[in-house]
Amino acid sequence: MNKLASVSQASSDLISLDELDYAIIDLLRADGRLPYRAIARELGLTETTVRSRVKRLEESGTMRVVAVTDIEAAGYQMLLAIGVQVENRSPSDVAADLAKIPEIFSVNVVVGTHDVEVLVVAEDLDALNNLLSEVLSSISGIRRLTPSLAVNVLKNQPDWVPFHDQA
Repeated sequence: MNKLASVSQASSDLISLDELDYAIIDLLRADGRLPYRAIARELGLTETTVRSRVKRLEESGTMRVVAVTDIEAAGYQMLLAIGVQVENRSPSDVAADLAKIPEIFSVNVVVGTHDVEVLVVAEDLDALNNLLSEVLSSISGIRRLTPSLAVNVLKNQPDWVPFHDQA
């Protein structure tokens, strides 16, 4: 498990960020367990300054340090995007049921070819078969599943959020 700094722009209390804030966030993205003393040394600041900056970033909802699990290290060998077409039930209700399944780590109600899109992990082919044919097929309202197996993951960056200059 690697701890990374996750940055949120959903807060209504967004603050203006400067170069030091960005530098602290970059260091915490690389290692979320990095002590304030090490950050201070790296950036030529005092530990008190780093502590207050991190506190300000966290309290404003601009940043939080969270644990992110590497799916392969957790024993999952397969990653899939699955499009879900829904009938006789609302997409939101089907999505709520899908969100309860541990192997599904992202659920989105969408507009387009599918009504819901999910990202799924599976340990192996047998687990994937069970997930598709037993678990997902038992959910009321699912008309069709369109699974797409990731064969080469070029980028999976859960800590990425675009910053917009607040100035």
